[in-house]
Amino acid sequence: MGTEYEYPKSKFSQQPHKVAIPPPQPFIKSLMNTVKETFFPDDPLRQFKNQPPSRKFVLGVQYVFPIFDWASSYNLSFFKSDIIAGITIASLAIPQGISYAKLANLPPILGLYSSFIPPLVYAMMGSSKDLAVGTVAVASLLIGSMLGAVVNANENPKLYLHLAFTATFFAGVFQASLGFLRLICTA
Repeated sequence: MGTEYEYPKSKFSQQPHKVAIPPPQPFIKSLMNTVKETFFPDDPLRQFKNQPPSRKFVLGVQYVFPIFDWASSYNLSFFKSDIIAGITIASLAIPQGISYAKLANLPPILGLYSSFIPPLVYAMMGSSKDLAVGTVAVASLLIGSMLGAVVNANENPKLYLHLAFTATFFAGVFQASLGFLRLICTA
């Protein structure tokens, strides 16, 4: 009854471990490390190290076109689920694409193209199975107001359509460049 128990000292009660400051690196090496960390934070080229050229080619194709990576494990169960999901999304995307084309003062058929072409491209080049790709109202309103300030869609529809194609082409090139340089999240 009169004895007291003394708890053993924890390993955390000791003095903290000191970490040495790394030696200074040459400017070029430090700059290269910073550029690599900025543009390639996930180090996508890591998988290519110490691989034979034929394997590097296969890995490169799978990196650019992820469909070649996951297609071998695709089965009939996934196909059934994808058909149901495709019909469900199409019931929303088709009228939505037509209305967004009208917001931009473009022919409704372009809205239909924008409903099924981007998902087809993303099916080949995308890496996320849960991402929805398609038109958005803000982009349609922006294109419509930007082009409407330059040319009237009713007076000169051919020029308006050419300007719309040019604007979307350059937006796509700019976005693809940002994705290639890893400056935006592509999936």
